[in-house]
Amino acid sequence: MENLKYTEILQKNKELTSKVSGPLYRVTILSNITVNSLSEILQYGIRLNNLNPEIVFGNFDNIVQDSANCKDSNLVIIFYDALSIIDNLSAFFDSFDDSSYDDLKSKLLNEVDIIWNNLRDNPVVIFNKFSSAFITQNSLCSTKSERLANELNQYLLEKRPKNTSLVDIDKIVLSLGVKASFDQRLYLSSKAPYTLSFLKSYTEAINPVIRRNSGKLKKAIIFDCDNTLWKGIIGEDGLLGIDMSANSPSGRPFHKVQQIAVFLSKVGVIVGLCSKNNGADVDEVLTKHEDTVLKEDNIVIKKVNWEDKAANLKSIADELNIGVDSLIFVDDSSFEINLIKELLPDVLCVQVPTNLNDYPELVLKTAYSYLNLDVNKEDLKKTEIYKQQFKREDSREKFESVESYLASLQIQLSVSIDDLSVLSRVTQLTQKTNQFNLTTRRYTEGQIQKFMENDNSHVFAATVNDRFGASGLTAVCIVKRDSQNPQHAFIDTLLMSCRIIGRNIEFALVRHILCWLKEHDFHFVHSEFVPTKKNDQVQKFYDGIGFQLIRSAENSNYYSMDISKIQIPKFDYINISNEIFTKD
Repeated sequence: MENLKYTEILQKNKELTSKVSGPLYRVTILSNITVNSLSEILQYGIRLNNLNPEIVFGNFDNIVQDSANCKDSNLVIIFYDALSIIDNLSAFFDSFDDSSYDDLKSKLLNEVDIIWNNLRDNPVVIFNKFSSAFITQNSLCSTKSERLANELNQYLLEKRPKNTSLVDIDKIVLSLGVKASFDQRLYLSSKAPYTLSFLKSYTEAINPVIRRNSGKLKKAIIFDCDNTLWKGIIGEDGLLGIDMSANSPSGRPFHKVQQIAVFLSKVGVIVGLCSKNNGADVDEVLTKHEDTVLKEDNIVIKKVNWEDKAANLKSIADELNIGVDSLIFVDDSSFEINLIKELLPDVLCVQVPTNLNDYPELVLKTAYSYLNLDVNKEDLKKTEIYKQQFKREDSREKFESVESYLASLQIQLSVSIDDLSVLSRVTQLTQKTNQFNLTTRRYTEGQIQKFMENDNSHVFAATVNDRFGASGLTAVCIVKRDSQNPQHAFIDTLLMSCRIIGRNIEFALVRHILCWLKEHDFHFVHSEFVPTKKNDQVQKFYDGIGFQLIRSAENSNYYSMDISKIQIPKFDYINISNEIFTKD
């Protein structure tokens, strides 16, 4: 986007309008400055994520009052600009005495508290940190405007609600430069301080928040090898002829990229290889080259052969049980990149730049934009968890029947209820699970926490272990009590990580939850299936476990079950234990 002219954005946005459909993704922008030019840029950025945007602006400089009227917004963006605040004061700000300064600061903090309270039930809020970058500075000493921005930002950092992400716009200004970010003429004439370059960069900066909370983040980054992980061609240059040394000008960019790949593997990103090469040659590099940073332990999956890369990437997605739209592919070849774009357009392709000095920054920027780097304990184990899964698949071939194989796994299922200690992981699963997800509702930590703390809802979280190791917390079910019929429950969310599909865990978990509901005096349970492009495999799930189809709407099927008539069989080879009952 950063290289597109505004007219080009308008044209591309118009073209995407007819291609992107589905439910509206509602964005409300509240500001004390004029940012109307953001509308088309933000719409284009959102449509690139295959979301259907609706942008609404609040009244100018009416943030506090308008924040009470955003209940239906998927996202609220707040431009509470320090420059406008200071310019609205009648006196020169540095001449303010301490008492006046403290009064202003208290007023602003109080308004921030009111705004956050008004938006407490919104799923996602983006609040820009206060900036003094556009106010004339004194390089030798701190000014009152700098002090005010710093103190307000410290409060934001300490008090921000869980549904709020803070954007440090000073980092955008630092990247672009003040003159490229700020238009003095437009600010003085219409209170519109930000340039189109700034607004494009701002949209790029907040897009990861939008992707995370709408399930659009990627899960895996797959690298080519020659001239992508090292300089040179292993099949031609040999082990000693390739370069990835931190001490070599030509090898240093590749060394840094390998360091980034190792970092990503340690925070739960799937790292793989897809290369046209002899497998033994690549293995030798990974195990014997003295400058190799990326090791076998960091790599989840490899497709190193002479097949076409589109087929190999499709195979990688199938073996990982994720969609090809969850993949990032990095390659130096224009031919290979264009092939993937043509055959697998949902794969995000990153080409090694001609200027290799830009290469590490490009990979890191892509990672921050498209991958989930918010680490929890489940993510730290993900590389090993996937390797354990491949061992399970290898073990399956030794058994004559699926049932005997599943019995050999010694599956242990631990189910917690309303356990705040797993809040982060439960939230993460709702935001990224797609294939086995009956409604695909995305929730923030604040929303999940409310479900856990509310007496009329329960959050079931399942952790899976077997003889090959721990798969971690991999299944979630959110059940709500019907306010009109207290003995009726509604399954709001039922999802399961793709890596535990095929072990009958989904049936054992739902049977366990239904039995729990029966023991707690629920008589009927209702459910819903909302079809998406990715959850086709579970469209008949409720039909197959004894739920009765009540009605079909345009985008949903609704089901019901008399809990006294549970038909799901019990799988004796799955041992289930309850861990926590916090609200009983």
